[in-house]
This record gives sequence, structure tokens and C-alpha cells, in this order.
Amino acid sequence: MFDTLSDRLSTAFKNLRGKGKLTDADIDATTREIRIALLEADVALPVVREFIAAVRERASGAEVRGGLNPAQQVIKIVNEELVNILGGETRELRMAKRPPTVIMLAGLQGAGKTTLAGKLAKWLKETQHQTPMLVAADLQRPNAVTQLQVVGGQAGVPVFAPEPGNGVGDPVDVARRAMDEARTKQYSVVIVDTAGRLGIDEDMMKQAADIRDAVQPDEVLFVVDAMIGQDAVTTARAFEDGVGFDGVVLTKLDGDARGGAALSIAQVTGRQVMFASNGEKLEDFDVFHPDRMASRILGMGDVMSLIEQAERSFDAEEAAKTAAKLQKRGGKDFTLDDFLAQMQSVRKMGPLTKIFGMLPGANQFKDQLENFDEREIDRIEAVIHSMTPAERTDPNIINGSRRARIAKGSGTEVATVSGLVERFFEARKMMSAMASGKGIPGMPGMPGAGAGGARKAKQQSKKGKKRGSGNPAKRANQGTSQPAAPQPGQLPAAFGGGQDGDFELPDDLKKMLGGN
Repeated sequence: MFDTLSDRLSTAFKNLRGKGKLTDADIDATTREIRIALLEADVALPVVREFIAAVRERASGAEVRGGLNPAQQVIKIVNEELVNILGGETRELRMAKRPPTVIMLAGLQGAGKTTLAGKLAKWLKETQHQTPMLVAADLQRPNAVTQLQVVGGQAGVPVFAPEPGNGVGDPVDVARRAMDEARTKQYSVVIVDTAGRLGIDEDMMKQAADIRDAVQPDEVLFVVDAMIGQDAVTTARAFEDGVGFDGVVLTKLDGDARGGAALSIAQVTGRQVMFASNGEKLEDFDVFHPDRMASRILGMGDVMSLIEQAERSFDAEEAAKTAAKLQKRGGKDFTLDDFLAQMQSVRKMGPLTKIFGMLPGANQFKDQLENFDEREIDRIEAVIHSMTPAERTDPNIINGSRRARIAKGSGTEVATVSGLVERFFEARKMMSAMASGKGIPGMPGMPGAGAGGARKAKQQSKKGKKRGSGNPAKRANQGTSQPAAPQPGQLPAAFGGGQDGDFELPDDLKKMLGGN
């Protein structure tokens, strides 16, 4: 959703690189580009004006003019101001002192309230260790009750639906009876799905207000489709006046809209975005972190979310065993079975394009990510499953006849089998080096995390200095294999830093993404 905005901001910042000092003209040109980028992203005009004024004031101050790297200081300022308009700090759900905690969902029809109810219930159950119950109080939309029952079944959460819906039943009475049911069966959270309309009307507001009065919710969450742009702000204001709400949930963040709603709604309404839904599956649901979203928009990745997803998907004990195999004997104990298990764990985290998109500098190879075929992973699994246990343990024994048999069994070409085996050896070598603290082979600017890697990097740095000429002009013409050291606060070259901002992927990852 934020690709276009990210591209425009990157272009604006590129013109600042290499400048030792910023002039008023530089600041004017940069803020002009940022203003155009935000307006094109459909951000509300009052928000744009306030944002640009804050950036201009801070960029013109001593904070930038006295800095060693003005361009990075400006990026830092833009990042901090983005965090501010996105809501500042992450806001968590308010839980009732005495259960059940009641969460009421409100919003227009088509915003995704019913699916969101299932996603929220699943998240509460699996990550917050709550016992939620869904309440079918949308009795107007055809089959809304049935849909909630299906979603509840997928999430493994009970659904209170005493009325069939489709225009039959009193939603206020259903909500009131649901509270008695929750107390009797000791559910810790009650999520009330309410009816929406195609537009704002008095009947809708009155019904939502009556349900609110009946259940006395701890949180009223306004569910808004992030793709509707400026109408999201208008609708939010109407709900704020008619019903009132405590927080916002953005749905359909995986769409191709311009994303202005996400950047406007918190600033305009004064209510923070609390959750974001970015897909159709029940797992496609995240807590909204303003600082992480700002980092993504500026192309700096979202490493914290990546780590959290990995912790949820990987088994710690199995990961420790795998690490031990990679550290011993140069990683030769790491087999294709282990490789397959790791790949399946990664798939649990979500689509690979989404995972790679969280890496710093990923926007510089987004075309490769968009063209990546997820079915390639299925083909890899088919090839490995077509091997014998002995072949998976020691791929070196896979000769020509074995490759032909494996290719036939997996429905692929011999070249596919050969390519997989070669990539496995390359990946094992890379992972073994990382596990041993020697850094990532083939990735400049990434010395090892361990002491050995650090010493090696230091020695290489010293050697590089000895080869350099004392004449600055001559030294500038001398080629050197050592990458320039990143400035304070600057990302390493491998993560999109440096003056030119080039991002180099390892060769095996380039092959997987279809690059040359």
C-alpha cells in the first residue's frame, strides 16, 4: 500500500546525500517533494500542512545544521514526525478489572468487521491466552450470522448466535443476553460484531449506540477499510460524533490503495490505530506499531516484527539443535531434511515476499519480490520428498541417474534437481558461517557477529589502510575492495546504507527471486 509513497520519499532523500551542509533551498526542495508525496498518498490536507511545518522547523534548526550528516538527520526527523502522525506509541487493549472484557466493533458495511472479529479472537486466544466469545449482533446483512459462525469455527472460538439474522431478531437484546452467557460460562473476552450500512444514517447510529449502552464496552473499535482514502476520515468523524470509539482497526492494508487513511485518521480523530489487518487469512492480523510502520514507509524495514513472527513460528528446541549442527564439522551434519524443516517453519511466518519485505532496504528489490513465484517452494518440497533418506542425509551421493529418478518422481526437470542441490550446499555454507560468527559470505559490509569475525574485519581494515596512497587525488582513483564504513546512524551497505544506497543480495537469494 505504501510503495508509491516510499518511492517518492526515497527520491526526495536521494538528492540530499553527499551534502555536507543543507541550504534553505535544499530544505525547501525536500519539503516540497515530501508534501507532493503525502498529497499523492491521499493524506488529509490539514495533516500534510502540520507535518510539513514540523519537518521544516526542525530541519532549519541547529539539530540539522550542526550535524555531521545533514541528510540522515532530515530522514531521522521525517521518521519521528511520521511516528507522531501515526499515533506515537503503541496502544494496547484495555482489559476489564473483572472479566469479561467487552470489545464492540463498529463501522460501515464492507469494512471487514466480521472477518476482523475472528482475527481478533484468534489473536486474543493464541497470543494473549484469553478465552474469547464472538457475538452475532449483525442481524441485518444477509448471512452475516452464518459468516461469523464459520469464522468462529476457523478460529476455534465459540459464537453466541441465538437469532438467525437476515432481518430477524433484536440486536440489542442479543448483545444483552450475550453478557449473561459470557458470565455464566466464564469467557474472559466478549467481541460484539455489529451491523454496518453502505453509508452513515440515523438508524445505524442509534442501533450502535443502543448496543453500546446495553453492554457497556471496555473498548469500542472503529473498523475502517484503509482503501477508501479520505472517506475514512469523514466516516470516522461521523462515528465519533454518533457513537464514539476508543481505537481504530485498519483492514485491507495489503491492497493497492494509496494509504492516506492510515496516515490521517489518528491525527484527525485523536484516536490511535490499534490493529492492522493485511490479508484474508485469520493469521493476517497484527498489532499496529507506529514506529515500525514509519520505518517500513521509509524503506528501513521492520526487523522487530520479523523477529516476533519468527519466535511464534520456530520451535526453540529444534532451532537450537539446528544451530548445533551448523556449528560442527563445517555444517556437514545439516541435512536436506533439516533444510526442509527450516523452510516449512519459514512458510508458517507467511508469504516469503512479505518476510523479505520486512528487511531493511527491501524496497530496492521490490520488483523481484513481486515477481517471485511462491510455488517455487512447493517444487523444492516435492524434489526433497522424492529423495531417499540416504540422499537427503548425504546429497553428495546424488549422481546423474539418481537426479533423473528424483526429477521424474517430483515432476520436475533434472536441471531443477541439480540447481536445488547446488543451492543447498551454498545455503549450508552461508548458514554455517553465520552460526560460527564468521559473517555472511558474499555480503559486503557485514562482518561476523562473533569476536573472530570482528578481529578479521579489523585486520582487513588495517590492511586496506596500508595499501592506500598518501595523495588524496591518487587515493581516490585507486580501487579498493573494502566498502566504505557507514557513518554514525547509517545502515551498512548490505542493508541499503552508503552514499549510493545500493542493496546487494546474496547470489543464492537472487536466484530464488529470479534475478540474474
